[in-house]
Amino acid sequence: LQGPRYVSPAPSGGFVVSEECGDVKVFTSSHKLVCSLSSKYGHQFGNPAGVCVDAEGSIVVADEQHRTIHLFPESGAPVCLVSAGLRRPAGVACSSLGHLFVADAGENCVKVFK
Repeated sequence: LQGPRYVSPAPSGGFVVSEECGDVKVFTSSHKLVCSLSSKYGHQFGNPAGVCVDAEGSIVVADEQHRTIHLFPESGAPVCLVSAGLRRPAGVACSSLGHLFVADAGENCVKVFK
């Protein structure tokens, strides 16, 4: 890893890690690299920060530089969940009720999206 920042467990027993160098990597439960999200999806991260995995196994990533939150499904194209109203999204968490919590370090608050 190059500058690991945030880590989240994945439902399969593996984990997801964001890196300062501008990528997010997915690992198996035996710590083997599964993929790089930028390579798999052809997505250009600015400064990926918080990561989490939702109930369907999709990976959610906060991008501090682009001020966005993207969802990366197991198959299909990435989906931009939040593209406005964030100053510096840092941490993210998904609830079992379908809520997305975003720690916005630029506004010193937590924002909740459904």
